[in-house]
Amino acid sequence: MSETAAVEVANVSRWYGNVVAVNDISFSLGTGITGLLGPNGAGKSTLLHMLSGFLQPSAGAVTVLGQPAWRNPALYREIGLVPEREAVYPFLTGREFVLASARLQRLPDPEAATAKAIRLVEMEPFQDRAAGGYSKGMKQRIKVAAAIVHEPRVLLLDEPFNGADPRQRLHMIDMLKVMAAGGCTIVFSSHILEEVERLAENVLVIVAGRLAASGDFREIRKLMTDRPHTFTLRSSDDRGLAAALIGEPAVFGVELSDGILTVRTADLAGFAAAAPRVARSGGISLFEVRPTDESLESVFSYLVKR
Repeated sequence: MSETAAVEVANVSRWYGNVVAVNDISFSLGTGITGLLGPNGAGKSTLLHMLSGFLQPSAGAVTVLGQPAWRNPALYREIGLVPEREAVYPFLTGREFVLASARLQRLPDPEAATAKAIRLVEMEPFQDRAAGGYSKGMKQRIKVAAAIVHEPRVLLLDEPFNGADPRQRLHMIDMLKVMAAGGCTIVFSSHILEEVERLAENVLVIVAGRLAASGDFREIRKLMTDRPHTFTLRSSDDRGLAAALIGEPAVFGVELSDGILTVRTADLAGFAAAAPRVARSGGISLFEVRPTDESLESVFSYLVKR
């Protein structure tokens, strides 16, 4: 393990019978915030559970803070985990739930630690209500409080913004950034590009259990933007528009079939500027420009094939 790596994953795979959830993934992380980005079912949760020590790799090794994650309960004092699934006891109040976590960690002053964690997630007004009556966003925040009550050096969050309103998201983002600046290693999963863009300076793109891309988010975003795109267009003169677009440098394919105009481009910005310009110069009314391949799955599949 490198001296600066807080998390090291070496040729890790995890399978369930014939189903491969994680397939030969390797990476190392230092302090700061890393986003696991990928469609639902990509293997992000499985990877986080292996990082937390709750799931054994079928092959390879997971090391956290220089120690093996699997079967190492002492490491739990350094790790905080926020699972995606609901993980609160409905009969406990929010405060009791966080306090239980503080006591399990054998903190010297569990009451003070509990108060601090609840304050950080802005749950003080609701801390004495039973967790079973919380909204999804409130349950998410109290789970975060329980995960950070012992001030872990490594924090793992699975879809942490589920159920949060815009203000709560911004507050959570700010809180996590402060923790990262203080030396915490934070890994969070998301299938929403904008969440990762706002929070993570480093990104790991996971598709079908494989690591499709990794590195600086801006570089990964560039790969996604510069890939081939397909659009369908509707206009007052599809035939005339098709003929005009063929000559545009940003366009490498035009097809008019069954009354549907399809255009392919590898230069998204160039096409976005060209389409309205060409239509206007030809006296053509442009009714619709719609991407046909903008699902996250198609974006990630492209990265895998590169």
